[in-house]
Amino acid sequence: MDAFAQTGAAGGAANPTTAVLLQLPYFIAIFLIIYFLLIRPQQQRQKQLDRMLKNLKKGDRVVTSGGIIGTVIGLEDTKAVLRIAEDTKVEFTKASIVQVLVGDSK
Repeated sequence: MDAFAQTGAAGGAANPTTAVLLQLPYFIAIFLIIYFLLIRPQQQRQKQLDRMLKNLKKGDRVVTSGGIIGTVIGLEDTKAVLRIAEDTKVEFTKASIVQVLVGDSK
């Protein structure tokens, strides 16, 4: 009787492999939820930002990550020159440009 109690067979203990296989769908479901709620939208936003920076051209009104609004007057591979006032030109990295303003005439 003592040996029977020590094996755990009386309590109906499951095989450890079965326990892992039963938990696997939960891990997969959690990963899918995280992927569709966090990872995929971030990848889409990054692709959209990359397209916007690729299509950037002179004359576009843009907003920088610091909140500065200006007009693109010069472009290089990694830099953009913005006119932020009549006599003020500033160089920014293209990565700091976060939005192109559409329909803003100034």
